[in-house]
Amino acid sequence: MATLITAQLPVAKWHDMIGEPTIADAILDRIIHNAHRIALEGDSMRRQKTPSHLTGAENGEINRS
Repeated sequence: MATLITAQLPVAKWHDMIGEPTIADAILDRIIHNAHRIALEGDSMRRQKTPSHLTGAENGEINRS
């Protein structure tokens, strides 16, 4: 069985986000033990794409005058 966890918050900041150090340690010990971590770097793919400029009709809106 595999579990995939994704987050935008770096693991180093999880303790602060969880708030309770003892609980944070317990959670992270279980999650990170035998884990494979892949840290992605670079700009978001969404920022690289230009936004779609749909007209009201293309967007499914009806323009009633």
